[in-house]
Amino acid sequence: MALRILSKSFFAQRLLATQKTSVGFRFYATKKYTSSHEWIEINKDIATIGITNYAQNALGDVVYVEVPEVGARVEFDETVGVVESVKSTSDIYTPLTGEITAANKSVVANTKLINKSPEADGWLFKVKFENQEEVDALLDEADYKKLTEEDD
Repeated sequence: MALRILSKSFFAQRLLATQKTSVGFRFYATKKYTSSHEWIEINKDIATIGITNYAQNALGDVVYVEVPEVGARVEFDETVGVVESVKSTSDIYTPLTGEITAANKSVVANTKLINKSPEADGWLFKVKFENQEEVDALLDEADYKKLTEEDD
C-alpha cells in the first residue's frame, strides 16, 4: 500500500515536471528538425543546434566549419554559419530567434566530429530562444523522417 502511494506520488511529480512552466518552456529535452536538415534539441529555453546525420551523409567529408559568435543576437532563418565539404558548401540557418549562448569550437578545430557524431559531439551552437511558437512550428521526428524519405 505504501509503495502504491509512493508510486502514484512519483508519477504525479513526473507528470507535473513535464508540464510547461510559468514562462512556457518545458523541463525535459525535446528533439526537433528543420526542412533544411538542422536538428534542434530543446532543453528549457536553450536550443542546441547542429546538422542532421542525413545532411552530413549528403555533404560527405566536412573540411571547414564556421560557427556564430557567443553573445550574437540572431533572428529566425538567419544565416549564422557555414559547413563546407569536399562536395559543396552549405549555409547554416538558425531556426530560432534569440541569443547565441555557446558555439562548439571543437568542430571548428576538428571538422571530422560532424561526420563522426553529427547529432551529439558535432553540435554547432546553442541559442537562448525567445519564441515558443517558432519551436512549435519545427518538425518532429516522424515528419522529418517522411521528408528525408521523399528526398531519397
